[in-house]
Amino acid sequence: MKDLLTSIVAGLVEDTTAIKITELPADAEGLIVFKLSVAASDMGRIIGKEGKIAKSIRTIMRAAAARVGQKVTVEIEDAA
Repeated sequence: MKDLLTSIVAGLVEDTTAIKITELPADAEGLIVFKLSVAASDMGRIIGKEGKIAKSIRTIMRAAAARVGQKVTVEIEDAA
């Protein structure tokens, strides 16, 4: 799942070296959280107008996880 998120984000940002993805272990309900951080200059590219790109990234990740019986979510963090 982390590889999928990395490839999605790498296609959207200019500074691919600043991509940082942290996978937190599954909680009691089996939800896996991916914390995504990119360069400050690329935050707008990841979030998109009215958060549409961020919502799409989360939808793709949930759909891919459902295919393998997992639950995931993506949290976008400030690069600071």
